[in-house]
Amino acid sequence: MSYNGADLIFPHLNIVIETMKNHITLFGKFDVAFYGIVIGIGMLLALFAVERNAVRHNEDPSVFYDFFIAAVICGVIGARLYYVFFEWEYYRGDLLKILNIRQGGLAIYGGIIGGVIAAVVFCKVRKYPFLKLSDGSVLGVLVGQFIGRWGNFFNCEAFGGYTDSLFAMRIKESIVNPSMISADLLNHEILDNGIRYIQVHPTFLYESCWNFLTFIFLYIYAGKRKMGTGEVTVRYFLFYGIGRFLIEGLRTDQLKLPGTGIAVSQLLSLVIAIAMAVIIIKQKNAKPKTA
Repeated sequence: MSYNGADLIFPHLNIVIETMKNHITLFGKFDVAFYGIVIGIGMLLALFAVERNAVRHNEDPSVFYDFFIAAVICGVIGARLYYVFFEWEYYRGDLLKILNIRQGGLAIYGGIIGGVIAAVVFCKVRKYPFLKLSDGSVLGVLVGQFIGRWGNFFNCEAFGGYTDSLFAMRIKESIVNPSMISADLLNHEILDNGIRYIQVHPTFLYESCWNFLTFIFLYIYAGKRKMGTGEVTVRYFLFYGIGRFLIEGLRTDQLKLPGTGIAVSQLLSLVIAIAMAVIIIKQKNAKPKTA
């Protein structure tokens, strides 16, 4: 079946996007990336989720408002530095490129690390319990993650290798960054009326769905738990680690440990998931048994 040169197709779902745009132009002069719009929406909804969670636990939402500002700033810085560290060969010749985040290059784990550092400092300054802050914040992190992944959709990035599964996504090669197209994808290249396509796992979609389901579960779970025990935080890292480990293995744009072929985010996800599982098991075994 021919798709008449459409930019993006989900062939088995019969979804066709004729023209894939990644920005809008305001006043004929200023380009605003959909990626940035999606991230902005994700941040606002994340703050709303955190506020609702604080209210139902009779906590002061203003504490989370104040932390939100610090977390966003440190999260963006952390996400950028993490990416630059593992792509240093690209940036070392022109350090000014580090400041140009409009061209992409933000890593979720770097953002999480930056947010954790911000939380530690914030709690020391405000004398607020760290676990109470983290238990109240991770739901917002999940909202930001499952919405933010759709920014990757508009940029036609963060996809996986070849697949012909139900959710296979076919993308016109000319709108994809060539560095993301692996040799395996080229081997499975599809020609449609002389136009070259790659067909991939939409890993951004997989991760968005996984994080959404995790959010639903943890929102219900958090409502039955007292904030400040760390139970919600631990389970966030457990489920996110499991999902990211499985999905990261499919991606073609992995950040690798220098000098190895090991995907750093996949390794980190595995370590985090195992550590959180151990903590949960120890907590359960430490609970006193009733007669």
